[in-house]
Amino acid sequence: MSNNPAAPEGRKPPRTFAPSPDAKAKLRGSLAGKLLPQTRFGGPIPWVIAILIALVVIAAAGGLSLRNLADSARADLSGSVTVQIVEADQARRAQLAQDAAILLSAQPIVADVRIVPEAELAALLEPWLGTAATGDTVPMPALIDAELVRRADEAEIATLQAALDAGVPGARIDAQSDWLRPVYDALAALQYLALALIALVALATAAAVWLAARNAFSNHRDTVEILHLLGGTDTQITQIFQRSVVRDAVFGAAMGLVLGLAAVWLLGRQFSALDSGMIGAGGLGMPDWIVIAAIPVAGVVLALITGRITIKLALKSML
Repeated sequence: MSNNPAAPEGRKPPRTFAPSPDAKAKLRGSLAGKLLPQTRFGGPIPWVIAILIALVVIAAAGGLSLRNLADSARADLSGSVTVQIVEADQARRAQLAQDAAILLSAQPIVADVRIVPEAELAALLEPWLGTAATGDTVPMPALIDAELVRRADEAEIATLQAALDAGVPGARIDAQSDWLRPVYDALAALQYLALALIALVALATAAAVWLAARNAFSNHRDTVEILHLLGGTDTQITQIFQRSVVRDAVFGAAMGLVLGLAAVWLLGRQFSALDSGMIGAGGLGMPDWIVIAAIPVAGVVLALITGRITIKLALKSML
């Protein structure tokens, strides 16, 4: 009969087993990995990560494209103004347009001036006004496009307007960038939406890895206790689980990158078919592709950190 009192029911037996140095050496090698069975892409987690990474790639590509589109449009329109002259008499309207062009050309901030031909205006208005745009039924205003040497502020626009008021009564300046201000606001809102989607998907990825790591640890809890009795440290056990998490995350991130790039390519072909100069300005450059290529790497790092923290907390709860 043993002299040691029986351990109370429900409590762990004391760790009285002292492993030999050879056992510790083997444990640091492949023995511990063999004691903890490793899954190989059979579970749903790699595919969940693939879907989430694909969503991030699509959202990031869309946000970067919208940013490029807004920057290009802002750069094209911020350095120009349009002068509008409303006059019913055609001859006087043409004379006022010539006077305004001469006055604008004399301004230091103006680089180039062009009077828009009436035929060009009629062609622009014909989809809305029909044949009335080419007749005398609807008098069209005279338009003058003025390219500036740089982006003008409100004070400089006011100076130009004052000069026109003195020389060409009835002429009105419209800053072209103001026309698209609602478009800029909408593009900015869509960019923020893309960032919010990326943040939510990152949170979902971390949650999926956390659940998978917790589930794997719970399934192998008894084996972990045996490894502890054999002299295994928390660091060694954490590394074993980390290898499984990283392997699945790398596979899922690679698949997600492929799926996301395929979706971006298909969307790009659809938009390029529109043959619009404005849409073409939203193309992705080399810096944008570098950011997209970094997404799966960031996903693997996020999975690694999340898995490590999850396993460490689970090991602490065993003590």
